[in-house]
Amino acid sequence: MKNFVQYLPRSVTVFKNYKPRMLSSDLFAGLSVAIVALPLAMAFAIASGVEPERGLFTAIIAGFLISMFGGSKYQIGGPTGAFVVVLYAVFIKHGYDGLVIATFLAGIMLMFMGFFRLGNIIKFIPYPVTVGFTTGIALIIFTSQVKDFLGLSIESMPADFIAQLETYALHLKDTSWLAFALGVLGVFIILLFKRFYPKIPGPIAVIIILSLIVWVFGLDVETIGSRFKEIPSMLPSPALPDFSLEKIRAVFPDAVTIAILGAIESLLSCVVADGMTGDRHHSNKELVAQGFANMCSCLFGGIAATGAIARTVTNIKAGAFSPLAGMFHALFLLLFMFFLSSFILLIPLCALSAILVVVAWNMSEFHHFKSILLKSERHDAIVLVTTFALTVFIDLNTGVQTGIMMAALLFIKRMIDVTQITDKKAKIKDLDFDAVNYDEEFDDKDALSKKNVPEGVEVYEIGGPFFFGIADKLKGVLDTVAAAPKVFILRMRNVPMMDETGYHALEEFYKMCQEKGTILVLSGVNNTLKHRFKKKEFDKTIGAHNIADNIDEALKRAQEILGEQV
Repeated sequence: MKNFVQYLPRSVTVFKNYKPRMLSSDLFAGLSVAIVALPLAMAFAIASGVEPERGLFTAIIAGFLISMFGGSKYQIGGPTGAFVVVLYAVFIKHGYDGLVIATFLAGIMLMFMGFFRLGNIIKFIPYPVTVGFTTGIALIIFTSQVKDFLGLSIESMPADFIAQLETYALHLKDTSWLAFALGVLGVFIILLFKRFYPKIPGPIAVIIILSLIVWVFGLDVETIGSRFKEIPSMLPSPALPDFSLEKIRAVFPDAVTIAILGAIESLLSCVVADGMTGDRHHSNKELVAQGFANMCSCLFGGIAATGAIARTVTNIKAGAFSPLAGMFHALFLLLFMFFLSSFILLIPLCALSAILVVVAWNMSEFHHFKSILLKSERHDAIVLVTTFALTVFIDLNTGVQTGIMMAALLFIKRMIDVTQITDKKAKIKDLDFDAVNYDEEFDDKDALSKKNVPEGVEVYEIGGPFFFGIADKLKGVLDTVAAAPKVFILRMRNVPMMDETGYHALEEFYKMCQEKGTILVLSGVNNTLKHRFKKKEFDKTIGAHNIADNIDEALKRAQEILGEQV
């Protein structure tokens, strides 16, 4: 019974506190997200090599099931940019049948990940790896949109990045300046609405404005109708994919990539939602729901789906209270498809490409990429660049696998570098986060039991290297404290090194403290980490006066803060 209860979806557990007034908020949020999702679902489908309606089928079926059975109150599921690279490559090699089988297998893998409680392991993928392949995916998405953005008449685009550039070079002379002008206008409209009218979704504004311009003036540019002829107004009947052992073997590596990417993207979206709302998602429930939704999406002619960060954020900002908002979003999309299929045919393809150009830029995380490349340790920069280069020039499978392998090998090297041979009688502290009552067991002049810790001050200590394997634990520390303290002292006297994921976790922890009105003070930071903080300008962010050399200075600083707050 206990095992059954732990997999109850959030859509069931949240209703014990659900009130009728929340229904209107969920309806409005669902409508808002559906308006955003309509152009994105079609754009991602076209970029993946399939018909636009398959993106709508995915957003409707997978979007409904992910919200209904998932582990997050606010998650919105559907096709996303992260999948475009993999799905297009599979479609080119194996056709839509192969794509369906790969997605179905990925759904099974995701369900097994959830059943075997592997949700937390996904969080241990090093930050430089995720930034590397995300930026690589963004570049490939941007490159794939050049064809429609410039209005080029190219029958079939290769999946390989270099081959795409060569194809564009051969056809650049055929650029449609009208399509290019509309594409540039589309990007401008999105940026304009984001800056001055943030409540109006930029993507929907683009397709309405550009479609009206093309229709009213009878402009000669390619539209969804001219390329795909028609958009169905109803969902297709469910049908099982045509399995064969040969096809399964051919697409199995791609299925693994889809499963891993879907798990990372969905759980990352859940973490973003938790950070915005204070909620706590259930990662294993979420993986089971993602797997089931992907399997069902295939049955109804869809493609791979996962948690969509931008749509989830829109859902939260629109005032969603429960998973009902995500379910309503899927139902509204079904209504849009039923009533607006004729209008959808008028949408110019350069409008959808403009939307994806902006999506690619937002995905690129260029500021994070530049920060790791220029301001991080050489090892992290090498992992970043290698993952990025292999993702772009080889494929995503190779990029992610090699990046994780390199990060693991470099982690082993770091552990060897910081580990010392000690006398057998020496006491060894646990390399973990814990409340610092254990230092009383040692002959330690700086033991907390020998210090006067004022009320409203919480002290925790990191014992050992601060690397990607334990970075996630820091994010949950504030949740273990009954009430948010006025000052949080994080002792780092036993931290010999910190990798990029650890540093990113520390930045996120600082932001969490800010949101709770807690002042973060670091104690016992060694010179190497101080130099890194200075290089990253984190000393300016946290305040140099909040980085103390020892616990006495940190407690003195805490007294000053408490005095200022009186």
